[in-house]
Amino acid sequence: MSNRITSLFGIKYPIVSGGMVWCSGWRLAAAVSNAGGLGLIGAGSMYPEVLREHIQKCKAATDKPFGVNVPLMYPDIEEIMNIIISEGVKIVFTSAGNPKLWTKKLQDNGIKVAHVVSSSKFAVKCQEAGVDAVVAEGFEAGGHNGREETTTMVLIPQVRKSLSIPLIAAGGIGTGAGMLAAFALGAEGIQMGSRFALTQESSASDEFKNLCINLKEGDTMLSLKKLSPTRLIKNDFFDAVQSAEDRGAPAEEIRELLGRGRAKKGIFEGDLSEGELEIGQISSLIDDLPTAGHVVNSVIAEYNIKVEDLLSRDAKF
Repeated sequence: MSNRITSLFGIKYPIVSGGMVWCSGWRLAAAVSNAGGLGLIGAGSMYPEVLREHIQKCKAATDKPFGVNVPLMYPDIEEIMNIIISEGVKIVFTSAGNPKLWTKKLQDNGIKVAHVVSSSKFAVKCQEAGVDAVVAEGFEAGGHNGREETTTMVLIPQVRKSLSIPLIAAGGIGTGAGMLAAFALGAEGIQMGSRFALTQESSASDEFKNLCINLKEGDTMLSLKKLSPTRLIKNDFFDAVQSAEDRGAPAEEIRELLGRGRAKKGIFEGDLSEGELEIGQISSLIDDLPTAGHVVNSVIAEYNIKVEDLLSRDAKF
């Protein structure tokens, strides 16, 4: 399979693993890259020197391209970017901030840059900022979401109409059929978070993984809307936030309720009651914990089968 995304990043398949906090360490990134996709290390949950360690271990574990996902509102952003440049990382996915701030500096150091957006308005701003590709993420996705609450099926064709640069679809994609649907809407690659979070190489806790593979439709919802809309699994913490939001609590009260380190407590440490449990809607379709390599191969195999199925149908309307 060859297109603008595979050519841009030097990969075999246009499949990217999301740079998820507490899930996307070097093991997951290396496994996805070794299988022919693009693995991303999630810098959002790492101190600078921890990120350096993960980059070095990933380089030792794969000779294939991999990248780092960096939330641009990260407090140590300058140090993070200097580490990425000095360690020779060639691909960076940025999010949660203005892509103009770092795109040129990264590109001047030979780094390809993609930025994650939730609307066509911000996709256009990314193109104007000179990024190499855009990731358009619908609100089915786990974790932090756009305030527009636009679904992937609606978002992708709108962004495609607005852009000339390569486009990656994200949010609610975890199968080959989902990949084909995203391509039909105008995407040239897919980014999967939840599907890769629930693999053997993911650094999430076993407690979190086992909970997620038993989720049903409707077990996740957007929350924390007065801070940053975030898709969470319903648990005691979610209920407390929902109660506060329902009675009109101010943002400061909700920020105090959230506190610090709650995502780590839930996803990495396995506190299923009081942790912030971020996962996407696609989790209700996931009931196993395979290797990341198996996920890549399965998605490509199903994609090819679905393409053949469509071509073989004699449907005329």
